[in-house]
Amino acid sequence: MKSAFSLSRLLAAVALTLTAFGAQAACLDNVVLVHGNTAYPSSWNNTVAELKSRGYVDSQLYRPSWGSKTNAGSNSHDSTNTGVVKSALQSALAASCTGKIDVIGHSMGVTLAMKAINELAYSGKVNSFIGVAGAQHGLNSCGVYPYNVWSATCGSAGLSIDSPLIVSVKNKRYGTKMYSIKSWMDEIVCMGSCYVWGSHTSNIDMQNASYDYALGHFGLQSYTTIKQADLILN
Repeated sequence: MKSAFSLSRLLAAVALTLTAFGAQAACLDNVVLVHGNTAYPSSWNNTVAELKSRGYVDSQLYRPSWGSKTNAGSNSHDSTNTGVVKSALQSALAASCTGKIDVIGHSMGVTLAMKAINELAYSGKVNSFIGVAGAQHGLNSCGVYPYNVWSATCGSAGLSIDSPLIVSVKNKRYGTKMYSIKSWMDEIVCMGSCYVWGSHTSNIDMQNASYDYALGHFGLQSYTTIKQADLILN
């Protein structure tokens, strides 16, 4: 009787060990999630929950924290903020079991991720790049450079139309597959107009596809998580 009990405990322990190993062993691209202006890594909680439901574990998900959390106008694509994102990209790639990573950005995090990928020459290392409510073509609310709104966010390293930053991220690849998720009722990106030089500013040059939702700027991040996960796993 004691022998049978011991055997059952041993088998249960082995089963738990195999289950834990299986949870760690799935070889998936590591994912870097870049939040927007004044946001926190926790703004990706819904996306993280969706990815974990599909087999990802915490160690495969990288959420850099960049910029001021209280002064949106002081944040730009400067070397400090870009450096934080570059470090996350480098760490994710170094630990990748596939040799590739996926990148999802929201809002200003989209263009910040683009700049970081450019500077690292990582476009060939990224499998899927997803821009959620980004502004690759600049913001009408920032004006046109150099007659832009006077703030770091809208300056030469910011999101004014035709700024040096905006020019530097146009017409480049950021991954093997590139997608945008956008809205025509985005209260941030579409302030003034969604259009910049005839295109919705959230569109990514040479994108494989774009997906439109009737959601606001922050809803696009929080409520398109199924699509986000589908795109990096397809």
